[in-house]
Amino acid sequence: MQNRPTLAQFARHLRTHQTDCEHLLWQRLRSRQIANLKFRRQFPCPPYVLDFYCVELKLAIELDGGQHYEPTGVIHDQRRTLFLRRQGIEVVRFSNLEVMQQMDDVLEQIIRIAADRKSPSP
Repeated sequence: MQNRPTLAQFARHLRTHQTDCEHLLWQRLRSRQIANLKFRRQFPCPPYVLDFYCVELKLAIELDGGQHYEPTGVIHDQRRTLFLRRQGIEVVRFSNLEVMQQMDDVLEQIIRIAADRKSPSP
């Protein structure tokens, strides 16, 4: 009988085996470089692991590779997003291509969304 890794072990594995796009974005998000926000990478949020997560704003940033655009990937992502929104977590998705080719635009969007999340609702 093979032991299944815990979610924390799986998240740790993902941190040590991150994709090139995850690495590029992490270099810009880490150490409070964006709007002085603390992001965590590969953050366990049972039953999921979030690519990047800001606890303060309850903001998840997900990077999507090609598998996310296949029918099963789209359905999975919709379910996942619905689940997270029910937890009060806003999910923002960027394609790997956006991160590779339009990093400044991605960062500007994150800053704008963060500012909206910080502002109190009327």
